[in-house]
Amino acid sequence: MKKKVVSMLMASCMILAALSGCGSGGNSSEGTSADNSGSKDGVKEFTAFFSVPHAEINEDNEIQQIIAEKTGVKVKETWLTGQTAEEAVGTLIAGGEYPDFVDAGDGSVQMYEAGALVALDDYIDKYPNIKEFFTDQEWDSLRQSDGHIYWIPQFSNIYGEERACAHNDEAFWIQTRVLEWAGYPQIHTMDQYFDLIEKYYAENPTMDDGTANIPYTILCEDWRYFCLENAPQFLDGYPNDGSVIVDVDNKKIVDYNTTDTAVKYFKKLNEEYKKGIVDPESFTQTYDEYIAKLSTGRVLGMIDQWWDFAYTAGDALKAAGLDAKGCQYVPLPITIEEGMKNQWHNSGGIVHTSSGLAVTTSCKDVEGALQFVNDLLSQEIMDLRFWGVKDVDYQVGDDGMYSKTQEMRDNDADTGYKASHKCEYSYFPQWEGTSRDGKNAMKPEQQETEFYDGLSDNLKNCFKAYGVKTYVEMLGTTPPPGPWYPMYTFSQTMTTATPGGTASNLMDECKHEYLPKVVMADNFDSAWAEYMEAYKKCKPEDFLSEMQTELERRIAEAAKYTN
Repeated sequence: MKKKVVSMLMASCMILAALSGCGSGGNSSEGTSADNSGSKDGVKEFTAFFSVPHAEINEDNEIQQIIAEKTGVKVKETWLTGQTAEEAVGTLIAGGEYPDFVDAGDGSVQMYEAGALVALDDYIDKYPNIKEFFTDQEWDSLRQSDGHIYWIPQFSNIYGEERACAHNDEAFWIQTRVLEWAGYPQIHTMDQYFDLIEKYYAENPTMDDGTANIPYTILCEDWRYFCLENAPQFLDGYPNDGSVIVDVDNKKIVDYNTTDTAVKYFKKLNEEYKKGIVDPESFTQTYDEYIAKLSTGRVLGMIDQWWDFAYTAGDALKAAGLDAKGCQYVPLPITIEEGMKNQWHNSGGIVHTSSGLAVTTSCKDVEGALQFVNDLLSQEIMDLRFWGVKDVDYQVGDDGMYSKTQEMRDNDADTGYKASHKCEYSYFPQWEGTSRDGKNAMKPEQQETEFYDGLSDNLKNCFKAYGVKTYVEMLGTTPPPGPWYPMYTFSQTMTTATPGGTASNLMDECKHEYLPKVVMADNFDSAWAEYMEAYKKCKPEDFLSEMQTELERRIAEAAKYTN
């Protein structure tokens, strides 16, 4: 207890020291220079709403206060609670009053069409860090039908050298305890994956404390039903274009919902459901219930995006000491058949053109809001957001390299510590890759030595057995397949104003209704036939036609910048 108190006192002193250095400027692209005139206590206050669930930080959060002292701005962030994203965005539009900042996700187009967003074209050149965030071609890709830019995609933008250690995307995940039990076998196919889970579960139906294991669960709630429906594209060796497959050789759109691989995949899920391997609550559980299951360590495997579970369930596993019992997850390079090249992980950044951070027409200080975004992208504030306070959250070696002690890593996984101390402004624009010092990574999880040193012994043993040191190496990586990638940035903007958008909505509704029935059916073949009959009535050809047109447009547009 005495050691803990001393550590807290030392941390408080370091934080006060950080605050005492506030207000320091810099050059035009690095310094922070918000105008604080007329603001409360010299700090401007903005509001933001993001249409995703997220844990809120405390009102007196320490790093948020440091950032406020340095930038002259504090943002009250609110997140999705008790509504779907569609309902929340609809409520905003109906009311006509908006927070200063918003990321409406799939509802961004609706916000634009409602006239709720500020065009950013005349502002971008005024803010060097914002201007630097994208190339001219990338900024042009964000223009809407009226020719203006209304939002800034926040994620997957790489500064300098790429430093990916975690696989932030979709995969078949499995707990290290399962792989260790089997002697770390090579698992390359869907059949091998489920065969391993079946064998482990037969021998280990419960955890050490008698809690029943769950062999495989599926998240299907709302838009997250990608955890069920889009695996066929990956199983056929294609990357995450999200809504379709792109035949690279022929530059043609392919519907992954109707391929032979789709039939094999859902038939496999049906077989596993009948065996009791697939969690019977898969199709009724909420996201919160799903995360709660993963947090107990009971779930042996699932398909999901890393970002969808790792920052909640992953931290819970560490906090409960379940990382030491092999309950952490690693991704496997799975395809439908042995010997196929997988593309679960693609290198390079992605411009998510379909949504991003926007400033709304309710904002009374657009320039102040954008100055804050500019300041958040400075290296000083990036370090505060993701590394934290020097000598409290990380240390700097004689060689200038950042690292953490085990106590610092434990704090990173502590819910209370994060709420009171850490402030990432996680849905504002941010860099991946290499710091401007040319040495450190922008984020701790991308710092190779820090990433590896922070792993549990179980994960280290697993990686050693497979001859790797990162999640990315577990899968391998390939470059983006072409200038169209990823196609989901177009499909996410579709509305019922076009036949393709209407078809897309109907296809989604059809899959939501029928795919759970297919998995649970007594007779798979008849259930699949019924599903396909309903699916054809959605007129998927209209959707595929518009996707083909967009594919060709993107290829032609890219050619303008290369010729």
